[in-house]
Amino acid sequence: MPATVKEIVAYSDELLQAKRFQDYCPNGLQVEGRPEISRLLSGVSACQALLDKAVEIQADAVLVHHGYFWKGEAPELRGMKARRLRTLLTHNINLLAYHLPLDAHRRLGNNTQLARLLKLDIIGYLDRKDEQALVPYGRLEGGAQPAERFQAHLTSSLSREPLWIAAQASAIEQVAWCTGAAQDFIHYAVAQSVDAFISGEVSERTAHIAREEGIHYFAAGHHATERYGVRALGEHLAERFALRHQFVDIDNPV
Repeated sequence: MPATVKEIVAYSDELLQAKRFQDYCPNGLQVEGRPEISRLLSGVSACQALLDKAVEIQADAVLVHHGYFWKGEAPELRGMKARRLRTLLTHNINLLAYHLPLDAHRRLGNNTQLARLLKLDIIGYLDRKDEQALVPYGRLEGGAQPAERFQAHLTSSLSREPLWIAAQASAIEQVAWCTGAAQDFIHYAVAQSVDAFISGEVSERTAHIAREEGIHYFAAGHHATERYGVRALGEHLAERFALRHQFVDIDNPV
């Protein structure tokens, strides 16, 4: 018997502690579709290409990290926004989105999944001490390595060459990181005196901060650093509720 939307949303909300986060968008069920789910499609962002794929495979629900209804966005349903919502509503597809809760989760979250991919052992968190912390730091599993080797490791692991603001130190052992648009969290990394900080995006000011504070900075791509949490959550839900699950990685160079 297919799982109900209510069951899956309630479970996901509790698993990710979604209600505890002060976020930039609503977490959980953003668009309601059919009441039961047997086929789930996951992806990083609820773009039109992902929705079209959901229609193609007859998915009952789409699970994403970047959904809709962000603070400050225009409320009118016109143009691109109308087309996206029309696709979901016409085909009776549910849209589930988890933003900061999916960044922070200690097992399935983007930061933890990125640590596993990059072989980083988490020591602790720099921004806060509860389950909502977003800036982990840790050590490379194999110990210190030349900065050039670590840059090559990032490139190979993410299939994308990061923007690298190099510091004078030739070796990297301790690293702090936060996926997505987390460039301003570099201050936490500086305060902890780690060798390098990784985020998804970069701002003009970030280069100056990294150079003046003497820390290696890697902007590895917003999309590239956040492909892993939503996939892990989708796989977990598929196992928990006996769903057919497919992750689709829509190419995004940012």
